[in-house]
Amino acid sequence: MLTQITSFTATLLNLKTHLYKNQYAMYNKHKMYKGGPNYKPFSTSLFRYAALLLPLSLGFYGLLIKFNIIGSLHAVNNLELLMLVLWCIYIFIAQYFFPSKNKRQTALKLITIHLLIASYLIFIVGTSSPLVALWFVLMLVSYSFFKEKGIQLSVMGFAITMAFDIIFWHDLGSPVIISDLIALIAIFFAGIIILSVAHSQSVSRRELNISKAQESLHRDRTLTIVNNLTDAVLSTDMDGIIRVYNASSLNLLDTNNSLNGKHIDDVVTLIDQDDKPVSLFKEFKKSKTVVKRDDVNFVFNDGEEIRLEVTFSPIRSSFSRSKKSETHDGYIIIMRDITKSKSLEEERDEFISVISHELRTPLTIAEGTISNAQLMMTHPNITPEMLKDAVDVAHEQILFLANMVNDLSTLSRAERGVSANTENIDVRELAHMLFDKYDTEARKKDLHLDLDLAPNISYIHTSRLYLEELLQNFITNSIKYTKEGSIKLIIEKEADQIKFSVKDTGIGIGKTDQARVFDKFYRSEDYRTRETGGTGLGLYVSAKLAKKIGAKINLKSRLNFGSTFSFSLPEVKVK
Repeated sequence: MLTQITSFTATLLNLKTHLYKNQYAMYNKHKMYKGGPNYKPFSTSLFRYAALLLPLSLGFYGLLIKFNIIGSLHAVNNLELLMLVLWCIYIFIAQYFFPSKNKRQTALKLITIHLLIASYLIFIVGTSSPLVALWFVLMLVSYSFFKEKGIQLSVMGFAITMAFDIIFWHDLGSPVIISDLIALIAIFFAGIIILSVAHSQSVSRRELNISKAQESLHRDRTLTIVNNLTDAVLSTDMDGIIRVYNASSLNLLDTNNSLNGKHIDDVVTLIDQDDKPVSLFKEFKKSKTVVKRDDVNFVFNDGEEIRLEVTFSPIRSSFSRSKKSETHDGYIIIMRDITKSKSLEEERDEFISVISHELRTPLTIAEGTISNAQLMMTHPNITPEMLKDAVDVAHEQILFLANMVNDLSTLSRAERGVSANTENIDVRELAHMLFDKYDTEARKKDLHLDLDLAPNISYIHTSRLYLEELLQNFITNSIKYTKEGSIKLIIEKEADQIKFSVKDTGIGIGKTDQARVFDKFYRSEDYRTRETGGTGLGLYVSAKLAKKIGAKINLKSRLNFGSTFSFSLPEVKVK
């Protein structure tokens, strides 16, 4: 699991870098540049800066021809030169300071510039001049805005220019025709080269877009998987700064604030079992492989603590073969709240320890007394009374074990909700049944079991099994811990509630013990309690049963003056 998540996180970190680049590219694509809403910055910049350089170049080259510094086949007319240069300056400066806002304006300006350059080549310098290279610049600008169609139209415009130049200057003979054909061939091949490069770039761009789409899909899938994990997953860079985290991380840390860009030790404050602070980042530095720790607690801002299982490992990319073996891309951390499971584990260990101890004593006594009885049966001088005493002792221990099994069975049913079916219960009938059942047991200890039943008691609606077991626990507890006096089952009506109470004149419960008598396996240190065997499960089971039927147990007790256990349930009217 950690290996898969580590691989996912390494992919995420790499994809995140590509994502930032993609987002920047998308931003640039849609941003409103001065060249128009659909144009790229390179195209716009090329057009604008060319607008400044071209008229200067044309004017300077015309002056060089005028003063015979550079030769030309054509005769230069001052007025023509001046008019063309001024128009170029006007068009180009207008494009620089007032760029086109849409494709239509751009197309018109490009057509105008093509016509001006064509006129300049035909009437001023001729096609044999180096300024023919300016048409190559126009081809690039045309391609930048209008792709293949722009180049095709630009090459076609140059061919038309060459045709006019041959027609206009045919009197000069073959030099003009040869130079025009050479220039046309050069521009034609330049156009083919541009189109070839453009096609190659288009294919590369298409493959790049496919790759980006696959990366985006992979990233989305990875994020979906990580965000749907129930465990908290975080990833940091090599400096411990959080770069990736899932929704469960926010849930575990109980925060809605972004974790991105924060140091792991500032977000995940841990302490060990000795309340000493634990630095995850220092643990990262020491780790070479996967490390798991379940002995740390996370401390919330309000001081509350939860037990965590923390698993962390360095992230090694799939391309790490080209790197040094000791390098990596950061760390992956998986955290899980194990407070409940650790509590259950501790309770289980305590349960096994107490039950094994409680079972060992009666089993040992029962096994010993039965073995003695078997041995005595072979001895001729053993009387029946001696055998009876041994069997009685074993029988008492078996009854103790049976009571423990009954308590555990009741606890299991209460925990699992078995037999929780509710019904209308006749309280008077239930009270007489319990009295008849335990009166004999009370008389054996010379105790009086009394029934105090109010005359206006009717019905309640609850689980019969849970209610009977709850009242039986109270009655048997009172009989067990009362040496003399009485036990009274009191059922009375209070407003719309029926109150059940079991009152005895037993040894009572001290104030220090009253807060813990409903804990699992708890038994008072009072020697009189220790004289009577017990598992410490009776009142714990009673508390569970009371909770199941929606009641709350109230305890009133005083040492040597007895105890009263009571609870109330709503009365129901039955026609």
